[in-house]
Amino acid sequence: MIRQLRKRIAPPLLHSVSRAPGPHASSPLASLRSYLSTTTAPTISPRPFAVEDYLVATCGLSPALALKASRKISHLKSPSKPDAVLAFLAGLGVPRADVAKLVAADPQFLCASVERTLAPRVAELCDLGLSRSEVARIIPVALYSFRRCAIGRTVSFWLPVFGSFDKLLQGIKNNAGIFSVDFESVAKPNLDFLQQCGLSACEVVGVNKYSSRVLTMKPELLREAAERVEELGIKRNSPTFRHAFCLVPFMSQEHVAKKIGLLKKLGFSQHQALEIVRKAPLVLGSTEDRIRKVVDFLMKDAGLEAHYIAQRPVLIMYSLERRLLPRHRLLSALRAKGFCNLELNSYTVAMVEKTFVQKFVTPYKDNIPGLAEDYTSSHIPV
Repeated sequence: MIRQLRKRIAPPLLHSVSRAPGPHASSPLASLRSYLSTTTAPTISPRPFAVEDYLVATCGLSPALALKASRKISHLKSPSKPDAVLAFLAGLGVPRADVAKLVAADPQFLCASVERTLAPRVAELCDLGLSRSEVARIIPVALYSFRRCAIGRTVSFWLPVFGSFDKLLQGIKNNAGIFSVDFESVAKPNLDFLQQCGLSACEVVGVNKYSSRVLTMKPELLREAAERVEELGIKRNSPTFRHAFCLVPFMSQEHVAKKIGLLKKLGFSQHQALEIVRKAPLVLGSTEDRIRKVVDFLMKDAGLEAHYIAQRPVLIMYSLERRLLPRHRLLSALRAKGFCNLELNSYTVAMVEKTFVQKFVTPYKDNIPGLAEDYTSSHIPV
């Protein structure tokens, strides 16, 4: 069509140009060239930036997570800022999997300024003595706090408290409130109270997934929790106080009473139930179904009496599938063949796996074909 247009229009126009009155007259040829140039070379609009596709292809998010995250950064019109952030994280050595988790949890991290926010934060932490690899580990854990709060001040306060970077990192993973807690009205009073109880922050972190939260609780609630622990008969100088202190604050009084009531229903007296809680307070954190199954096995299958279990409640805390059942079956097989007269008890249960195998599996594997294979396949090593 364009060629036909050229043939039909160009000759008359060129003829008229040859008779044009002067150089200042309007040029039909120029008009034609302008028209043809706009007709034959139309402007193609670039494809708009698709945030959701970018999150999947570049950040490694699943389509479902990308859809959810894209809503928070839908204002982005180009990948320039996200590209700069991702390049910065890669330069620090943050693993791709951690980047994906970070972006999924805090999509707006991709909008942070590298020059004004991220780079100064890294420099601040390095000035405190952290290595770049440690900073790379703390970013995915800190999430939005890394770009929003005075992270240098937070780390400088808590690092000496926890005693090591790894302990601090563990505390942050389980308690993001460490970044926002007020030091003077909450953190310092709680740390002082822990010291009165004979505990330190590094002893508290890692007891369970909630334990670091005692550091950021309201001080009055923390004192009430300590009183509740002592009401159970667990004194502050007791070896089990730390475990109870890191668990009871996150349980209602009704929950604790219900667990004690369950132990009584399973055949323990009031005194024995309280003895179990005093010696193994972590039983309070176990599910009712798990407690029922383990106690039922210990009493019926292993033949242990209530008073024996109450004096050694750690038995209740062992895994039924991974330790109790496999060892019970192996010892029963040895007794049936006349090689051993031991039964499942606190001695045979508490033995570390390597020692148990050396004592009760290896010496008899030639006498009882398949003994070692059956034992190995019946449990997950502990």
